Amino acid sequence: MTQSQESVALSVKKEDVARSFSQAASTYDQVAALQRQVADTLLSRVPDRSFANVVDLGCGTGVVAAQLAQRAGTEQVFGLDIAEGMLTFARHQYPQSKLHWCGADAENLPLKSESVDLVFSSLAVQWCDDFNRVCEEIQRVLKPGGYCLLATLGPETLYELRRAWQQVDGYVHVNPFTNAGFVQQAVREAGFQVENWQETIVMRYQALRQLTAELKALGAHNVNRGRPKGLTGRQRIEKLKMGYEAFRDAQGWLPASYDVYYLRLEKR
Repeated sequence: MTQSQESVALSVKKEDVARSFSQAASTYDQVAALQRQVADTLLSRVPDRSFANVVDLGCGTGVVAAQLAQRAGTEQVFGLDIAEGMLTFARHQYPQSKLHWCGADAENLPLKSESVDLVFSSLAVQWCDDFNRVCEEIQRVLKPGGYCLLATLGPETLYELRRAWQQVDGYVHVNPFTNAGFVQQAVREAGFQVENWQETIVMRYQALRQLTAELKALGAHNVNRGRPKGLTGRQRIEKLKMGYEAFRDAQGWLPASYDVYYLRLEKR
């Protein structure tokens, strides 16, 4: 790795994230098996009580917001996302009267203080630069006794792909994510009572191109400032494929691991 590559901040620009996910709105649900699994796990931990005002933070195509709107005792659900393309898709798919769609930055929520009963956020906040600020904003908008159900990704996510790329060059090809210790410290500093758990989910593919095509269709491909510019040559792709082959399992599948953190937060 050159000195210039080392000095690049391993972070993302919000406009790049918004653009990437906006472009993926029409293909996202077709390949979002992992995202559905994580959201279903998180939904199963929502307390069994009524929530008048609910926020789906990072609502994407609106699938989960629509499910939250169907819960008994839910009066209105606000689907918030930074990607306008996702919001446009959600508006067309789910025009129900109790669903409201709004462009929003998780680090600066356009909501009144103590106005929300439940914040739900599945696999969205890992794209934010300042997770501490996100926690502070969630704490601000929740009513006393309100809950936040949150899922995010840890640093071992896609480690197979990261290690395969390390055999090709020194650029950042895989989005880095925050470790569990930092996440837990941030939510506690924000004043939440915390319940958390973690799991590794392994998706399997016959060929590497299936994984990379899926990441592109999700809008979750590399958006880091340290990513290489321009097209990837055939020789480098072949070297990447050879590096990934080292992970092929006994059943002949290529694994892709996701390090998932779940949190159930309560505002006292």
